[in-house]
Amino acid sequence: MSGPRRDTRGIVDASQLMRRVHFRRREPAPALRPYLEHYWLIDWDLPEPYVSQVVPHPSVNVVFQRYADEADFAEISGIGLGLSEQKLERSGRVCGIQFRPGGFRPFAPEHPASHWTGQRVRLPEADVDAESVLAPSGEDDRVAALDAYLLALAPAPDAQATRAMELADLIRRDRTIRRVEELAAGEGVSARSLQRLFSAYVGVSPKWVILRYRIHEALERAETQSAIDWAGLAAELGYADQAHLTRDFTATIGVPPTAYAAH
Repeated sequence: MSGPRRDTRGIVDASQLMRRVHFRRREPAPALRPYLEHYWLIDWDLPEPYVSQVVPHPSVNVVFQRYADEADFAEISGIGLGLSEQKLERSGRVCGIQFRPGGFRPFAPEHPASHWTGQRVRLPEADVDAESVLAPSGEDDRVAALDAYLLALAPAPDAQATRAMELADLIRRDRTIRRVEELAAGEGVSARSLQRLFSAYVGVSPKWVILRYRIHEALERAETQSAIDWAGLAAELGYADQAHLTRDFTATIGVPPTAYAAH
């Protein structure tokens, strides 16, 4: 792991969000890096409400949250199947733990990862002290508190979790993987065995992961490039044609990619 990602993949209107909040990613302690993408920290103090939108990654998050006039709390946020919206107003703070796809199961082995998919489950106050993470004024202290929380859970090594993380990362990196059958053939296993592994350890199907990373890439291009060959991008991402990319993008984001890029 070479440090937290610096892209904005998954964030809708990333430039608007960054103008309104203080957003950063931080590395966890070395012992935790095999399981985690990164920590993500957000603070805000807004003169008027703002609704952030995210196309979720195929990752479980544990999120410590502080909002004006509310008690601090933490929750497990399973993989979101649709567009995620969060209203931010007045002042607040969030400290999030983004697990690698497949990396959460060793911390919660009693359930398959699919148990959490589409769910947001508050953690009992008896199990987690959210204030201990959110109260420190120093960013380093908050990161240290997140490290301490996870290290105390002492995740057990799990070869299947490691395998799931490796395969999900392969899908993210290798744009030539466009069908589950191709991934299965390359790994010398059946498509059905991959589906069982992803259900138990990632929380969604490998096909869903392939499609989600396609949308993330298209969204990132629309955010960062001024002129896009959408037909060429559709071919690059494995779509049969531009119409299929437009359909998936519109269904996920709410507007066609050309309209989004022009806004």
